[in-house]
Amino acid sequence: MIKVAILGYGNIGRAAEEAIRAASDMELAGIFHHNDCLDNLDADVVLLCTPTREVPKYAAVLAAKGICTVDSFDIHGQISGLREQLNPLCETNKTTSIISAGWDPGTDSMVRALLMAMAPKGITYTNFGPGRSMGHSVAAKAIAGVKNALSMTIPLGTGVHRRMVYIELEKGADFKTVEAALLKDDYFAHDETHVIQVDDVDALNNVAHGVHLTRSGVSGETHNQRFEFNMEINNPALTGQVMVSCARAVYRMKARGQYGCKTMIEIAPVDMLAGTVEENIKALV
Repeated sequence: MIKVAILGYGNIGRAAEEAIRAASDMELAGIFHHNDCLDNLDADVVLLCTPTREVPKYAAVLAAKGICTVDSFDIHGQISGLREQLNPLCETNKTTSIISAGWDPGTDSMVRALLMAMAPKGITYTNFGPGRSMGHSVAAKAIAGVKNALSMTIPLGTGVHRRMVYIELEKGADFKTVEAALLKDDYFAHDETHVIQVDDVDALNNVAHGVHLTRSGVSGETHNQRFEFNMEINNPALTGQVMVSCARAVYRMKARGQYGCKTMIEIAPVDMLAGTVEENIKALV
């Protein structure tokens, strides 16, 4: 049995707990709210279900202890830098981490890689939503003066998105000040963003999301190769499940001496599946 602990217990943490309990080869090693509680931890893998901006510090501390981690860090432009930061720590301490494990970045990244292998020349568009972005909602809620927030991602086509951010203010907070701070945040600064004040965010909340991913490209010298991938999902449930599947992969990779910090496009899909390699080859190939 793979012993898996959870650090952080919000939407993703609760979904990860459900996925662990449903896995035949895993057991829950504990749920923790602070890194200090992990000093005497008896676990093979820790799932970092914290806000994205807290992931680097927790991942570094646990890597230094030689503990495997899986996180759902979702700031796309900073993923490579986080990998470079954690990789030498993991290698030195003979452990393995998988970063940015979710559906995007994560499984969508793997789909994009597969489509590029099928049509090396071409253009891929990833269109999210419409749906609730957990990362953007958490970032909006962290703005001073915000009591609660919901960030909806609206696809405009060709990979362009609009952010509709509904905020519930703390008593005495100034809307214009909060709006200005939110629009400067890196989560929102690169997209068309509209900030709307509401009385009760919970009355609007819905964790549904989805993606429509397309690629048009060239296989060899043959043009007009077209591919589509669609899904409609419960956002935290899928993120938690992917993290748990990656916990299985990171455990196996460490056991083989494959140390370091990895993204999902660097790992073998079969390592994420329960059962033996031989069983999955017979079932899937």
